[in-house]
Amino acid sequence: MSNDPTHQFLVQKIVPIEIGGIDFSFTNASLFMVATVATAAGFLYFSTANRGLIPTRVQSVAEMSYEFIASMLREGAGSHGMKFFPMVFSLFMFVLTANLLGMVPYFFTITSQIIVTFALALFVIGTVVVYGFYKHGLHFLKVFVPSGVPGALLPLVVAIEVISFLSRPISLSVRLFANMLAGHITLKVFAGFVTSLSALGALGIGGAILPLLMTVALTGLEFLVAFLQAYVFAVLTCMYLNDAIHPGGH
Repeated sequence: MSNDPTHQFLVQKIVPIEIGGIDFSFTNASLFMVATVATAAGFLYFSTANRGLIPTRVQSVAEMSYEFIASMLREGAGSHGMKFFPMVFSLFMFVLTANLLGMVPYFFTITSQIIVTFALALFVIGTVVVYGFYKHGLHFLKVFVPSGVPGALLPLVVAIEVISFLSRPISLSVRLFANMLAGHITLKVFAGFVTSLSALGALGIGGAILPLLMTVALTGLEFLVAFLQAYVFAVLTCMYLNDAIHPGGH
């Protein structure tokens, strides 16, 4: 079981809880979601608790994260989009922290669970729909009617836009889930090659050099992917929020 690359994604009960026939058990996924929130919140709190005019390295990282998301939101949704800054920043920090925690050996990667990423995606799309109708009423439906489309093509274009909109939570969640899942499986497979070959003696150790180099390279790549996936999730969130703020591009 230790060589099974999918075993690391198994959700296991820590504290079994059942209420009215419904399973509310506290699992390893629950534990690492709590750990992710605590780690991100702790980092932001302690990095800014004793702010100075000359920032420390940790304070600089926190301020850079703030400016990074703020500029992304302004570019993606305009100045009016800054009202959603707490949401986008929280999503970015949650996904990034979860991805980085998943790189620690024997830790659980919650973003490799489709139910977690789909819940995040539904939250984003739900916010877009609720705010869009709240702010613009039925005019929010302009998001499905691109400007400049000939009348003859309008029904087809609207149908395509509706399907595209409804597929957003699927694409947003699957992109994050699939990248983290595939990356961790590949890393585990190459690490397993190193362990298996090393057990074969001197000849096996020599043959394990290439898988070891691949494991090191993949580890570096996975850290890059961990950041890029959080970045992509935040960028797409900003783009979707722009539709709620400016439906139809107006």
